[in-house]
Order: sequence, then C-alpha cells, then structure tokens
Amino acid sequence: MFENFKTFETTFAGEKILFETGKMCELSNGSCLVRYGDTTVLVNVTMSEKPREGMDFFPLSVDFEEKMYSVGKIPGSFLKRESRPSEKAVLSSRMVDRPIRPLFPDGMRNDVTVVMTVMSCDQDHSPEIAGMIGTSLALSISDIPWNGPIAGVNVGLVDGEIIVNPNEEQRGKSDLQLTVVSIRDKVCMIEAGANQVPEDIMMEAIKAGDAEAKKMIAFIDDVTAQIGKKKIAFEPIHVDKDMFNKMLASYGDKVKYALDTNDKNIREERLAPIKNEIHAEYDAEYPEQTSMIDECIYYLQKHIVRRWLLDEQKRVDGRGMDEIRRLDAEVKLIPRVHGSGMFTRGQTQVLTIATLGPVSDAQRLDGLDSQENKRYMHQYNFPSYSVGETRPSRGPGRREIGHGALAEKALEPVIPSVEEFPYALRLVSEVLSSNGSTSQGAICGSTLALMDAGVPIKAPVAGISCGLITEGDRWMTMVDIQGLEDFFGDMDFKVGGTHKGVTAIQMDIKIDGLTYDIIEEALKKCKTAREHILDDVMLKAIPEPRKELSEFAPKMLTLTIHPDKIREVIGSGGKVIQRICAENDVKIDIEDDGSVFVLSTNIDNARRAVQVIKTIAEDPEVGSFYKGKVTRLMPFGAFVEIAPGKEGLVHISKLDTQRVEKVEDVVSIGSEVLVKVTEIDSQGRINLSRRDALIAMEKKNTEKTQQEPQA
Repeated sequence: MFENFKTFETTFAGEKILFETGKMCELSNGSCLVRYGDTTVLVNVTMSEKPREGMDFFPLSVDFEEKMYSVGKIPGSFLKRESRPSEKAVLSSRMVDRPIRPLFPDGMRNDVTVVMTVMSCDQDHSPEIAGMIGTSLALSISDIPWNGPIAGVNVGLVDGEIIVNPNEEQRGKSDLQLTVVSIRDKVCMIEAGANQVPEDIMMEAIKAGDAEAKKMIAFIDDVTAQIGKKKIAFEPIHVDKDMFNKMLASYGDKVKYALDTNDKNIREERLAPIKNEIHAEYDAEYPEQTSMIDECIYYLQKHIVRRWLLDEQKRVDGRGMDEIRRLDAEVKLIPRVHGSGMFTRGQTQVLTIATLGPVSDAQRLDGLDSQENKRYMHQYNFPSYSVGETRPSRGPGRREIGHGALAEKALEPVIPSVEEFPYALRLVSEVLSSNGSTSQGAICGSTLALMDAGVPIKAPVAGISCGLITEGDRWMTMVDIQGLEDFFGDMDFKVGGTHKGVTAIQMDIKIDGLTYDIIEEALKKCKTAREHILDDVMLKAIPEPRKELSEFAPKMLTLTIHPDKIREVIGSGGKVIQRICAENDVKIDIEDDGSVFVLSTNIDNARRAVQVIKTIAEDPEVGSFYKGKVTRLMPFGAFVEIAPGKEGLVHISKLDTQRVEKVEDVVSIGSEVLVKVTEIDSQGRINLSRRDALIAMEKKNTEKTQQEPQA
C-alpha cells in the first residue's frame, strides 16, 4: 500500500535511532518519523509556492508541539487539550530555528514551516534532539532549497567525564547541560547551562559533541542521496548593484558621518534626513522599486560598518575591539520590593526586581519531562519604549521567553538549595533601554538584585557577548557588541559565568558556522570581560549578599515534624493549620517528609506559630511551659488549650499562688495564661498548673534582678 515507505537506521551515541519516510504525511514537502528509544517525533516541513509580496525578511516558522498523550497525561487545563506552548516548547523551537535559519538561501521570501510533533516520550532520549535531527533529514530530502544538513547532540559532564546524549539519571548528576549543533565542517549552534565549568573543559565538551554530530550528518547525506527530491529552482532577490554603487558614491560619506557616534539617538537623528533625501531623489528615478531603495539603504549601512571593522579595525562608537562600553551598577533603587539592581552598559540598561516567597509559590510545570515545579524563576520584559518605538504590550514573545530562560540558566547554579534558603525566588528584568545584549544585562541585574535581597548566592554571575565579522577566510571578534554591530555582524556569542567558570552560553549566528579557533577566542575574551565587570563594577556596588532580608521580605522559619503528625497539624478540613495562620498572621507549607516552612513578615509571629506546631507535633513533657488560652470553666478548674486540639486541666488549687474561691475570680474564657505541665496520666490526659508557672516566673525575675549591677 505504501510504495514509498522506507526505513533508515543508524547508531547515535551508542543508541539505535530509526527514521521512517513515505508512510505518513504524503502532502508535506518533506516528512519523517523519528524513533529514538521510545521517544517518537513526527517532523513535517512545508513551503509556500510563491514568496510573500513586500516581505523584507525570511518568514520561517518553527514549532515544537508537546502532546501530553506522549507521556500518558491528560492536560490540566479546563478544556483538557493542549493550548499555548509551554516555555520549554518555545525554547525547543528556538533551539531548532537558530541553526537551520542561516542555511536557507539569502533573499528567500517563501513561507517555510517546520512542525515537530512529540508523539511518545521517554526521559532517557531527548525529544528535542530527535526533533532537530528529524527536521534536518526532512529538509534535506525535501524539495525546499536548504544548505544543510545539520545534526545536534546533548553533552553532559558527570564526575569529570564528558558524556554525549546522557540519560535522565546522568543528567540529574551532570554539571553541564550542553547542546552542540554542527554542519559538515563547523559548529553552528551552542547552548549551555553549566555549574561554573572552566572554559577549557567547555571546549572539550563542544568538540566531543561536534564529533558525534558529524557522524549523523554523514548518515543524513547518505539518506538524501538515496531518496532526496530535486530542490525547487529558486531565484533570490539580489540587491541592484548599479543602484547600490550609485548610492554609495553619492551618500556614502554622509552615512558614515551619521553612523560615527556612540549615541543611538543621535545616529537615528542623523540618518532620518539622509534616508528622506535618498528617497526624494531615487523615488522619482525608480518609481517602481521603492522596496529595492530601502534594501540598498540597509546594505549601504551594513557595507560601511563591516568595512570599518575589517579594514580599519574601527568600531562604530570608536571603542577598541576588546573595550567595553561605560558600565554602572546600582542596588536598592526601588522601595518596598525585596531586592533591586540596575545594570547599565552604554545605552543598554536593565532593572531587575527580586521577590521572595514561600516554597509553595514555586511554578508548577505541565510538560513532558519529569520536572514538576520550578523554585527559581526569571522573567524578562522588553517594552517598546526600550528602543524608542511605540506598540501595544501583548505579553512575552518567543524572544522574551528565550532571553529570560538564558538569564535564569546563568544564575541557577549559584542559587542556594531549599535547605540553605527555603524560599521561592522570582526575578523580573525590565529592559529600560536597549542597544545590544540586554540578556547579558539581565544576568548582571539579577545578580545585583539577588544580593540586595539577601539571597546567599554561591558566587556572583556576570554576562557579556562577543561579536564576529567574517569575509572569506578573514575574521575578527569584538567584545560587547552594540545593536548596530549585532544587526550587521555575523555572531552574537553570549556567555554568563563566575570567576570560577561558565554558567550559560547561547550562540546566535547569521553565517553557516564557526571554527574551533573562533569559539575558543570568543570564550577567552568573554572570560576576561566578565571578570572586569564583576570586580570593577558589580562587586563595588555590593560586595556580598546582605546579611539580613529586607524588612518587607517574608521571614522564614523551618522545622521538621514526624510525617505521622502532619494530619494533626493540618486538622480536619485544614481547620487547625488555617487557625494557626489566622491567629499568627503567617503562611505555612508542609512537605510530605515532614518539613514545615513558616513564613511571615514579622519574625515574632513566625516564632509563635512554630511553637504552636511543635506543641501539636510533639507530645507535651512534664515540666514544660506553654502559653495557652482558656477554653472552658468548671467549678473545679479551667481547661486551657496549649495548642489547637490539645488542652489540659488547671485544677482550682493550681490556678494561683493564693487560695482561689471561684475559678471566675482568676480567669475567664479566652484569657491567655502561662501554664506548666505537671502530669500526663495513663490515658494521655494533661494536668497543668498556673501556680507553678507563676512561681517559676517570679524566681526567674528575682535571679535576673540579683544579677544586674547595682547603681
């Protein structure tokens, strides 16, 4: 029935991987089903027949679709179906988009869509890697013009050993979560989260991943040779050379002057009248080529910036190749928040706010992997005013989610454990001004905000980016690229880390790939730059985390009770714990193992709540003192509740140091009294004494008075 059905099998990092084509999705330009362990991903690639009219960029759409049935779950939403992509799915889409995008022909304007559908998922075999390789094979065998293939692998570092495509257990112990994507002779994408891994070890891991990826590339080439379709003829839209050369001769010097400043506002002010002047002249001469005029203006700026860098070693703002823009760091800018830090690099400025909360405020995750919640969260906002534009706010896009995740990844290795610091942490980075590498500004701002909040991070983290310009075999790198260098350059190599090593990498390129020499130089330059940022700027603003939390931050006390006592602390329908929270103005979280977290902005309230919980969870001991509340009055005495649901009797003879005729003469219902446990009988009934407590208190006060120095 399926005449074109074929299967191809190979070994991938020691594991079998199988590709099926020709059985499903016959109407796609290219399709394959990837079976990697029990992970199964269906990949489809399609392209529109005609390019979009008036489009000035390549309309590529990459979607990584997480289907909850793949892990045997029913979606938790009201509709019980998958809705908007999770952050993990967005990040997976971006991870595939970045390496495949530069390999499409320049000037391509046809819509291309890549859809990776996760149909089955086992935790030992990455669906993201399966989807990426499936995308590469589907594009390669399709008729869509593309200069692949690519292949990607995950790399871990367990007990000092580099492991390619680690399983779930190994990932849990790994000091490195690295993804390396390669083409035939270069590395085209790197993304990493690392536990302060030194640059030399990072480079070894990149090379190990690259070597394995190249084996898969050879396999895809072989499959393509067997079943690949003939590529559709494509005529790219080239810049009109005559128009460009004429524009360069007439306006080149003016544009050079406009670009030659370190102030983005001044640059835009200078360029605006020049663009108007060009259009005034060229619109009349080329009335039907308005879009080509704009294209030539773009390439005129690009030509000038790249020639400056390659021929004159001159940067737009006059800096040296390894010189960082003006830096500034401040903390404690915003009142009442738990921590704040602002980092400024040139005209890039990011303000980050830290908020502390109970562990129960951790984000719940509804995805395909085994992680169910996230205690440390970082979010990144990029409002239109940060680039001097106007547009309505519509929530975070894929770029914002990606930049937030990168900063989160950079700080995650230095966040203290829940045992060391029992809080959930939310960091929000607000980009106030953007002129290059705001994601790295968010890393620096987050470190400042965490330290200002009193979070005992293991080490401060800084971020910096390295750019690249290439021409044939010539290349050169520059540190701290601003917006124009990013826009017209070939690479944005972002590295976050501490003095000890790298914590995060994200590599964006516009060319087909990088050599080892370029990667090593970028890592080296970023290390030198981030140490300067840490020592000379950030640690001068705040040398270490504050010793105390903000007065507005919740104070946390912890204790551990026997798991069998959890039910008593919670009470029927939660009545007991709700009462403790209401009477002491606290919030309480209890884990299944008996860990109890008591949170309040007032430490005294938290201490009272802890004492109540201890009283409930621990059997009272004879001789112990408690502050209780009178609940019932009897002719023979008063019943006092020393903890919710736990009360004892104070006999009338034990109510006071003097003889008591009537119980009502000493206490009333609701009175708070200090009592001492004098007896617990065989039936567990508690006998209390207010008299003994008063005597003990008087004795303590007398001893204190005697010990005080005489005037």
